[in-house]
Amino acid sequence: MKTKLILALTAVLVLAACAPKTAPTPVETLPPVQLATDTVASPSGQTVEVTIQGFTFDPIELTITAGTTVQWTNMDSAKHTISADDGSWGSGNLGQGATFSFTFDQPGTYAYHCEIHATMAATIIVTAP
Repeated sequence: MKTKLILALTAVLVLAACAPKTAPTPVETLPPVQLATDTVASPSGQTVEVTIQGFTFDPIELTITAGTTVQWTNMDSAKHTISADDGSWGSGNLGQGATFSFTFDQPGTYAYHCEIHATMAATIIVTAP
C-alpha cells in the first residue's frame, strides 16, 4: 500500500514537472488612486474635527452642511489662532491641546487663517442642509 502511494505521488510530481510552462497572465496596471483627504462632508448638527499640526490645518478644505459645528484642536507646541478672514469670528491664542468650536449656520465659503503664522490658511465650505 505504501509503495503504491509513493509511486502515485512520484508520477504526479513527474507529470507536473514535465507540464508545459505558460506565461503568467498580464495584470492591468491602474493609475494610483487619489484619496480625497482635503474635503470632508458631514450631516447637519454634527461636530467635525480639524487638527492643527505641523503648522497646518487638517483638512485644509472642509465641506459641511449648515448647522454643523467645527472643532479645532491645536496639536502643535506653538500657539495658534483660528481667525475668519473677514474678522467675524476667532479663537484668540490657543496653546497645545486647546480647542475652539464654531457652528456654521449659513451656507457660504469661509476662509480662515492663523494670525500668528501667516502661511497657515484654510477654507470651510458650508452647503444648505
